[in-house]
Amino acid sequence: MNTQSQTERSQRIQALAFNYLDQLKERVDQCNLCGGETFVQISHRDRYGYEAGAFTCGRCGLVFLNPRLTAKAYAEFYARVYRPLVSAYHGRTIDARSIQAEQGDYANERAEFAAPYLQSSQHGRSLLDIGGSTGVVARHFVERFGYAGTVLDPSVEELQEAEGHGLATMQGFIETADFSGRKFDLVLLCQTVDHLLDISLTLDKTREYLGEGGFFFVDIVDFRAGYLRNWSVSEATKIDHPYYLTQETMEAYLRRKGFEVLRKGFAADQLHISYLCRLMQPDTGYLPSAEGVERLLREIRAIQNAPRGRAL
Repeated sequence: MNTQSQTERSQRIQALAFNYLDQLKERVDQCNLCGGETFVQISHRDRYGYEAGAFTCGRCGLVFLNPRLTAKAYAEFYARVYRPLVSAYHGRTIDARSIQAEQGDYANERAEFAAPYLQSSQHGRSLLDIGGSTGVVARHFVERFGYAGTVLDPSVEELQEAEGHGLATMQGFIETADFSGRKFDLVLLCQTVDHLLDISLTLDKTREYLGEGGFFFVDIVDFRAGYLRNWSVSEATKIDHPYYLTQETMEAYLRRKGFEVLRKGFAADQLHISYLCRLMQPDTGYLPSAEGVERLLREIRAIQNAPRGRAL
């Protein structure tokens, strides 16, 4: 992006008059993945220019914002700021209506990815889409595989779109949702895990909600792919993502929480990584290797100091 385009983007973001520094925040004292307490700061600003510091856990390599917005502040952010901010960053309107065409392509690709397992399933046909937005993805799975779909999302506007697709809805966050013992045969966590405040708790709840023999789909924005694509660590972080996952940290989460990976794939956008899982016995002691964490930190440092566009 040239200097003029960067200036115009910055002006659009500033015009929103969102004061990040004044928002309520909370400090992270323990790593959500391993419980570690030794962190390494790897960036000081996010892609929007806000003073949001990102840290890496020195024990397992999980990357997260610290401090981060509180749950209440995030609820207000998603209600008032999130879509306008993303629109300002990209220079085009991105709202509950405009995103549905893009979500349709995404839904089709993810359904193709999961189809070899879902088509052969003889279990019940109930689906929960966590952070399901306008319901485009859930509707696609409902129509193709015969599930009865429920969408959980914090946005009233986007849930109204989901209801228009004939889906059951629940407003709120997975961390505080209560389905009163109900089980689902497919749980989707699409383009959402990075937005969570507590990944560990969410995966615990997913196990609780997933019926015997059911399937769990989750995908991540691969943090390494993000900073390599942008050749910038700061450009790969943003205040709407409390967490930044790699293959190593996501797969550690899954193993520790008792999810066996049946299928793994790199998405067509070369940024997301998809996982289709089923329940297994948790491997609670599993973590990425210390050598892998050290390689991640060395690569981040190299990216920060290499001339833009030069290969490592």
